[in-house]
Amino acid sequence: MMRREETAREYLDGPAAPADLAASLDDIDRLNAWFGGYALTLREIRHTAPLVRGRSFVVVDVGGGRGDLAVRVARWARSVGRRAFIVVVDRDATSLGLGASACAAYGEIVRVRADASALPIRAASADVVTSSLVLHHLGPDAVVASLAEMAAASRGVAIVNDLLRAWWSWTLVWLATRLLARHRFSRHDGPLSVRRAYAPHELRALADKAGLTTLRILPRRMRARVLVVWP
Repeated sequence: MMRREETAREYLDGPAAPADLAASLDDIDRLNAWFGGYALTLREIRHTAPLVRGRSFVVVDVGGGRGDLAVRVARWARSVGRRAFIVVVDRDATSLGLGASACAAYGEIVRVRADASALPIRAASADVVTSSLVLHHLGPDAVVASLAEMAAASRGVAIVNDLLRAWWSWTLVWLATRLLARHRFSRHDGPLSVRRAYAPHELRALADKAGLTTLRILPRRMRARVLVVWP
């Protein structure tokens, strides 16, 4: 087992010039699309949607940045004739601002600046609460707080999608960022993100501390990801 890196910081953890941030987020968006990161979360959302009848399908995306996943959820909902209301929560004002033009075409998307460990969401108000590539940026205490907040906000399903920490997944991400990423932030942050990710047994222990006892931890090794889904 690769030891978790607890001290190193990624470029995306700190202030970044808008141009650098936009380029790095473009890389993340492209790699998520090509290697199935989005598909894993969207599959769980599609499985949950039929359980919601007679009202808008409410999704909260924690740490959703520009709203790249939110736009995909909105497109899917429109394509199947579903009413949807999607809230993108992110603590970084620059990331939210970079998504303004893309989200403008989707009135069902609302963007809110807030922290993952203190969600401004009413209890049991969302059908799905998602978090993608966020937890590895947080320390253990913040992870526990974020999981508890996600659980409180959800009246249906919560989905955590993050990297799977292992040497082979680090190698895969290293190669992908060297061959396909265009910005230096991505080439630095991608492999480091793998090293910072929480292993499945660590995620379970943190979920226990958050009071979450009914959950599924689903390694997706072919995509170097791990999903945590509850209830």
